[in-house]
Amino acid sequence: MSEIFISADIEADGKLVAVNSMLSLGSVAFTVDLAGYHQISTFEENLLELPGAIRDVDVMEWWKGFPDSWKRIRENAEDPAIVMKRYLTWIKSLNSKCALVADPAAYDFMWIYWYLLRFTGERPFGWSALCARTYAMCMLKEEGWVHFSKKSIPARFKSDHPHDHTPLNDSIQQGQEFAAMYRENVLLK
Repeated sequence: MSEIFISADIEADGKLVAVNSMLSLGSVAFTVDLAGYHQISTFEENLLELPGAIRDVDVMEWWKGFPDSWKRIRENAEDPAIVMKRYLTWIKSLNSKCALVADPAAYDFMWIYWYLLRFTGERPFGWSALCARTYAMCMLKEEGWVHFSKKSIPARFKSDHPHDHTPLNDSIQQGQEFAAMYRENVLLK
């Protein structure tokens, strides 16, 4: 069986785990072979805010630019404990050790890790995640992390899937881009 990757994206009302809240979580499980990206399964749910958490003023100002996405990530929100238990069950249903892919991984992983550990007591991804942007920068032998952004990724890797600040769409888009890079870098050598 091919390695299973899980591209994950979160949306939050702030920048600090446990001070602010993760509001929505989306993931897509996929494999990559010579033909490309193969979607296996998806997960997307909205979470209620943590009791006592606060909303970051700057982040909430940013959200004003995406009212449709904000509305979508607040619909049918559920208790984080219930959502994270469902997410863990979904991960385990893949019957494989999975590699988490995010962009930037440092941001999305810290939320997912904390919420999984806090509400399920488990760490299905261990201590690590793959950063799609770092992978691209290294693969392309680019210098200057500070200046390397999503816009720096070459067109041949770009996905036409929408990136609209809803976690499932963003997960699919970054998963397809990572798969294109992985295919070229590893499988077409």
